[in-house]
Amino acid sequence: MKFLKNFLIVIAVLAIALVIVGFFLPKMVHVERSIVINASQDKVFQQVNSFEDYNSWSPWYKLDPEAKYEYSGPDSGVGAMMSWDSEDSQVGSGSQKIIESQYPSLVKSELLFGEDPNPAYATFVLEELGPKETKVTWSFDADFGDNIIGRYFGLMMDSMLGPSYEEGLESLKAEIEK
Repeated sequence: MKFLKNFLIVIAVLAIALVIVGFFLPKMVHVERSIVINASQDKVFQQVNSFEDYNSWSPWYKLDPEAKYEYSGPDSGVGAMMSWDSEDSQVGSGSQKIIESQYPSLVKSELLFGEDPNPAYATFVLEELGPKETKVTWSFDADFGDNIIGRYFGLMMDSMLGPSYEEGLESLKAEIEK
């Protein structure tokens, strides 16, 4: 009985320690990757400012080509929206809506995943390096606020999302340069 009591005390102390440490973890998470595409800034902007051809380079489409997609709003720019629903847990369900579009250098989208009401944001920043050369930086930002589990999850976000962003940027480059 004494062993069980000591065991429960150790578990309680560990749980309290995890919660306390969690409050000191960063609330915000930022992941970003960049690539140089041999195309004009205008051509790259037209591609990322619309969901029309998104699945031609999206790393998540490749995970589940059978996912259901719906598009609403304008064809491009602010208000353009894409929703998806997948049986694959790596893809899940959610929506992405363009909330800011500054020709020819920035496109920002609000992301909602599943039932989570807290948005994340994906941003494309385009920098002209030459007449036919554009640096594309794709970033992801989320605020976990007081969500302790989310803050721990945020510690792993770069290693989980970064490779998908790299794959997506490589596919975007191939799609635009072909």
